[in-house]
Amino acid sequence: MTRTAANPALRTSTRRGLVLIGTAIVLTGLNLRTAVNSVGPVLEEIEHGLGISSGLAGLVTSMPLLCFALIGFAGPPLAARYRDGHVLAGAMLTMAAGLVVRAVAGAFWLFLVGTVLAMVGGALGNVLLPSLVKRYFPERTGLLVGAYGTAMAVGGAVASISAAPLAAAAGAEGWRWSLGVWAVFAVAAALPWLAVPARPGASPETHVHVRMRPLVRSPMALALAAFFGLQSMEAYVIVGWTPQYLRDAGLSAATAGLLLGVNTVVVIPLNAVVPVLSVRPHLQRPLLAAFGVCYTGGWLGLLLAPRSVPWLWMSLLALGMGTFAMVLTLIGLRARTPETTAALSTAVQGWGYLCAGAGPLLVGVLRGSTGSYAGMFVVVLTGVVLLMATGWSVTRQRYVDDEVPGWAVPAVREPDAVSRRG
Repeated sequence: MTRTAANPALRTSTRRGLVLIGTAIVLTGLNLRTAVNSVGPVLEEIEHGLGISSGLAGLVTSMPLLCFALIGFAGPPLAARYRDGHVLAGAMLTMAAGLVVRAVAGAFWLFLVGTVLAMVGGALGNVLLPSLVKRYFPERTGLLVGAYGTAMAVGGAVASISAAPLAAAAGAEGWRWSLGVWAVFAVAAALPWLAVPARPGASPETHVHVRMRPLVRSPMALALAAFFGLQSMEAYVIVGWTPQYLRDAGLSAATAGLLLGVNTVVVIPLNAVVPVLSVRPHLQRPLLAAFGVCYTGGWLGLLLAPRSVPWLWMSLLALGMGTFAMVLTLIGLRARTPETTAALSTAVQGWGYLCAGAGPLLVGVLRGSTGSYAGMFVVVLTGVVLLMATGWSVTRQRYVDDEVPGWAVPAVREPDAVSRRG
């Protein structure tokens, strides 16, 4: 009999600890996209308020991806040195500070500084949450990924729908309020992480060190990074540019923001269901094919008839964005341990976001140089073709650990914070 089974008090503490960690994970998920999704509906106001060109607006829409890539690599080293709870609490508080800085910025360079700080929470949350789910909820991976993915979609939907109305209600330069208000929610997400206890016996000396560089020798890791990058590019062009595209097509700012909100609302149940389905190998490729069809239909609909049933086109794009929940699940399925999952998650998201950042930036440059959105549709439709090709590869049932022998440096394994075993 295990110590946990024999000790009712320890069993109660275990359940309470898991509830606390699960709550912290979901609240963090709620904040992962608010700083991003609140920009697109007021992008035109940001351009005018800061006096920037279309090309620099493209940089604004690409900055989250670049930040996610570069800052995300700091996740595993920080988690090895400090408590998971302290790392994520610090990340959420830094995010709150960045949102405030961005809202009050009078110069473009300060706006970019605020954006970098605001993306710290998203970057560290992106790479650390999959490994935390693997560590604390190994038998409920699909459920917990679905829970925080759903929370992420809810936060993004609320930010998208409310951005333009908040800006309009706040009057002159109201876009600043619509960007800064989300700092309150980031602070709220930091609080439960401060209450998460340290893992018994955990220290930098007992942490299993897993290097990321050897992953360049893993075909699966590289395919996952490409798949992740391509789906991110699609998503961030949708979030960053479709509201402005719809406004230029003749719709109002509020309507364009509402349509982006429709997109993110449709994603909410999708993020809950797709992880549960994606853990079943026989469903992975049919899901992938369905996502590809939806992406293609949505983009072609926006290209050919942007003012005719735009809600349908944005909903189809939302269904295509189920690839995000799918790839998060696959990251957890393609590694054997929490440590290798953390390293794989960091490398895949870091490399993927770095490549994806070129998409929204390129859309802005092409729009500025040609005066049209033709380049945007070339970029995203080419991306869909490549997404399907890489997706076929990542749905092969393999472990990255087996492709990189001796990947994890042998060391004393860290005990779980809230283990079911004694």
